[in-house]
Formats: sequence, structure tokens, C-alpha cells
Amino acid sequence: MRAARTAYPLKWRIMDALEGVAAAIWPARFRRATPYLMLLPAVLLVGLLVLGLIQIADASLRTLDTTTFQFSDDYSIANFRRALTEPLFLVVAQRSLIAALIVTAVTLVFAFPYAYLMVRTRSPGLRKFLLIALFLPFFIGQVVRAYGWLIILGNQGMVNEALGLVGVAPMRLIYNYPAVLFGLVQYMLPFAVLMLAPALTAIPEELEAAAGSLGANWVRTFIHVVLPLARPGFIGAGVVVLTLSLTDFAVPAILGGGSHDFIANAIYDQFFRTSDQGLGATLALMLVALGSILVGLVFALFGAGTLAMGRSRA
Repeated sequence: MRAARTAYPLKWRIMDALEGVAAAIWPARFRRATPYLMLLPAVLLVGLLVLGLIQIADASLRTLDTTTFQFSDDYSIANFRRALTEPLFLVVAQRSLIAALIVTAVTLVFAFPYAYLMVRTRSPGLRKFLLIALFLPFFIGQVVRAYGWLIILGNQGMVNEALGLVGVAPMRLIYNYPAVLFGLVQYMLPFAVLMLAPALTAIPEELEAAAGSLGANWVRTFIHVVLPLARPGFIGAGVVVLTLSLTDFAVPAILGGGSHDFIANAIYDQFFRTSDQGLGATLALMLVALGSILVGLVFALFGAGTLAMGRSRA
């Protein structure tokens, strides 16, 4: 008896006991509903988001009476008319869109060689270093990183102090549009690398070796083999970076100094500074619509890329 217990490890006996308890609690006739119950948290989350959007849509149709600071009971499209006609909001929307496109393009250019080196390097030490350098920024909040750039790029910052040592006058490196773009690229780079790395890992190294054996140099191999096969990763990374850049709040607020705000900053101002929640809700809906249109255009023109979740990619 003791030998039989020794031959049957304790962990397997524990597993059998747990399976018996699970069978008693959840009989076999209910197991068909298990996949649907696993979807329940996602359904609840989406439902909460839909309810929030409904409330935002309701608020966007109510105008604020500036004399009583009360919202109207009747629905009106005055907030939408104001958001689409006032030059301030049009400039903010244009600035946000252009910045998102620039940041996406620059980030992909810098992220691709990083991801390619991380995937293809033969050195385990270099790969570990690149992985640590990639994940380390995620342990630091975006606000902390933005304030860190203030310390480095400020008028009394490290860069200007170094320039002063060589006789160069201090330069205005923050509170401008390039500083906002720079901060966004630095923040988005890890996201793009993480989206590109799986696509590059899926490319067999034998294909690059075969192209070289057929007489193609590394430039032709890169253009005609690597880039086309990495297309799903570019799409996924581009969508993630584009949407995050378009909706960013902290970097424009800190590195822009209040003079280069994005749509998210304008929404904040309407909700918490002017107390015009109707106009703020209108801007929020327009931001959601703009982001959805951009993502829809990318999916329609290029496909879903690595965001296709296992479906075949043409």
C-alpha cells in the first residue's frame, strides 16, 4: 500500500481531488456554457464603455447657460457647430492629427532596426540588454518621464549646461512643438518595438539566406524580403502608435507648456476649467470618431496586420 502511494505522487492526488470538487460544483451538463461565462467580463467591460459613450453623447447635446451655469433640458447641436467652426478647436485638431502622423512615421523608422537587432542578434547578452532597455521605461510613468525631459532639456537643464561649457548660448528646447513630438516618439518607441518583434520573429532566417545565395545584397534582401513579410507588424505598430499619440494628454501638457495642446488637453479644459461638460463631451466624441476613422482607413487599405488575432493575413 505504501509503495502504491509512493508510485502515485502527491501532486497528482491533489489534482484528482480538485477535479472532483470542480465536477461537484460545475456538473458536466453546464460545461457547454463555460466559454460564454469566460466572455462575461469582456461583455461587461464593453457594456460599461457603451454606457459611458451614451452618457457622453447625451451631454454633448446639451448646451451650457453661462449666466446660470445650468445645462439645457432640450437637445441641440450647438456644441458640435461650435467645435467644428471655432478656429481654436480646428487648430488643436489639426495639430493633434499632424503630430500623430509624424510620431507614427518616425517611431516606426526607429523601432524597426531596434526590433530587428533584438530578434536577429546571435549574442544572448545583447538580446538581454535590448530587452531590459525595452521594458525598463514601462516601470516609469509617462508623467515622470515627461518631467525628466524638462530636467534634461530645460533652460537650466543638462543639455543647455553642456552647451554653455563650450560657449553656446542656451537654446529653447522645451515648450514647443518639436519637444512634444520628441517626447511622444520616446514614449511610443517601446510599444512599436513590441508590435514589430513578433512579426520579425515569424520571418525565417533561411529566407534571407536564400535571397543572399541567389545574388541579392542586403539592401535588396531587406527591401524585397524582410519589409514585405514584416508588413503585419508595421500595421499593428502603426495603429497602436497612431491612436495613442492622437489621444495623448501628458506629453503635450508638460513639454508643450500649454501652448501646443492636443484634443485631449482641450477636453480637460472644458470639463475642469470652464465647466462646459457639453462641449467637452462633444470634443471627446469627435476624438473617438477621428481615431475610429483613421483606424478604419488603415484596416481597409492595409489589413489588420498583427491585430488580426490569428486570421490569415494576405
